[in-house]
Amino acid sequence: MNILKRELNSNLKSLMIWSGSMIFLIYAGMLKYSGFAKAGTSVNELFNQFPPAVRSMFGLGELDITSILGFYAVFYLYFMVLAGVHAIMLGTVIISKEERDKTADFLFVKPVRRSKIVSSKLLATLLNIIVFNLVTLLASIIFVNMYNTGQPITDKILELMLSLFIIQLIFAAIGAGIGAVINDVKRAASISTAILLSTFIISVAIDLYKKIDFLIYLTPFKYFPAADIIKTSTYSPSFLLLSFILIISFIAITYLFMEKRDINI
Repeated sequence: MNILKRELNSNLKSLMIWSGSMIFLIYAGMLKYSGFAKAGTSVNELFNQFPPAVRSMFGLGELDITSILGFYAVFYLYFMVLAGVHAIMLGTVIISKEERDKTADFLFVKPVRRSKIVSSKLLATLLNIIVFNLVTLLASIIFVNMYNTGQPITDKILELMLSLFIIQLIFAAIGAGIGAVINDVKRAASISTAILLSTFIISVAIDLYKKIDFLIYLTPFKYFPAADIIKTSTYSPSFLLLSFILIISFIAITYLFMEKRDINI
């Protein structure tokens, strides 16, 4: 319990900054939507003239961005990127930071099994992710309702937040696994960032070149497309299973390598 409190306290400031950034992003997005809504269909016509690469980079699919649901679905891409960065960096740093902060001698020489230490760190990661997701959910509901003049879309926001939560768990687990395998926290963080960036680039490339859609399994950004969730209110069973396998696998890697890892104290 002391380890959990320590990790929660040490990540509180970071969580507040990330949560504040998400709140600002959602508020700014809804402000932008109000301008698009006033412009009407001319905005859709303008974006349709953009090259496919630009449309993919900005998440502009076939959705009507003059409707608040369509605009929110497009904006959801930025939520995934921001939440993904937060999750993978949190998972990486929370596992590997002790040697960097010179606290390994304080933590790992205590009469506590390493598995318990890892469990406390992973639980702290989960709680941070839950708070971040709830902040995103509440901010979305509040600001969307402020600018929504049509049918409520709270149910769709809830469905998208669930998929976002799964994506957060995937990247957090990947980050934790990398943090356990790589001793150097800076190197681990760099690799984690490169992995997240690579998965995003792959997701954009798939939109541009349909012939490489077999790479969809390599990028969590494509597991739960916002447009599909909005249309069907369902999640792909195969990608739910793949998400579960990835999360469990990287958590297992985290425990395995932390048990065997040489800690420089």
